[in-house]
Amino acid sequence: MALHIHEVWILLFVIPGLVTPAAINHEDYPADEGDQTSSNDNLIFDDYRGKGCVDDSGFVYKLGERFFPGHSNCPCVCTEDGPICDQPECPKIHPKCTKVEHNGCCPECKEVKNFCEYHGKNYKILEEFKPSPCEWCRCEPSNEVHCVVADCAVPECVNPVYEPEQCCPVCKNGPNCFAGTTIIPAGIEVKVDDCNICHCHNGDWWKPAQCSKRECQGKQAL
Repeated sequence: MALHIHEVWILLFVIPGLVTPAAINHEDYPADEGDQTSSNDNLIFDDYRGKGCVDDSGFVYKLGERFFPGHSNCPCVCTEDGPICDQPECPKIHPKCTKVEHNGCCPECKEVKNFCEYHGKNYKILEEFKPSPCEWCRCEPSNEVHCVVADCAVPECVNPVYEPEQCCPVCKNGPNCFAGTTIIPAGIEVKVDDCNICHCHNGDWWKPAQCSKRECQGKQAL
């Protein structure tokens, strides 16, 4: 009888060792929530489709709420189909605009060019100026410079001179013309040599003088 009791005790110690880990049902021993989370390498984000809208910074807006996305200054409305944004027909920017702001839904011109640039200088609108003695210019409202060049009359002399700050040449000694190589004043007869008396054409100062021969003093002396 003692022998049988001893064999029973040996079996009780051996049988637990025969139970392998595969025989344990894991469903009966659920793991902790922390262990389950750490074993999942893929992060799961919330899906806001049909529930809200997300801007570029990750901020969530409710359905029906108006907001401004990160890359647009036009307002949007959050809908179940996603954000619906205003796309107005913005006015054209003035071609002479020098300062444009983009703070609103449409760009706005804050400063329009109100001057003209001519030969490196700036002039106010409607300002008149003379860049050279022969030019008269004005800065137009279109920011363009319109100039008129003086048309000088034909001088009444054969030796005109240009004075500083004057466009057209002037005859400092009055009208004159050429008698040969000699310059004679207009309006009078001039004896250019012993035999010829000359005078200028009236109004045709560029033409050679008209001359007539008289008795030469040399013949009278004979």
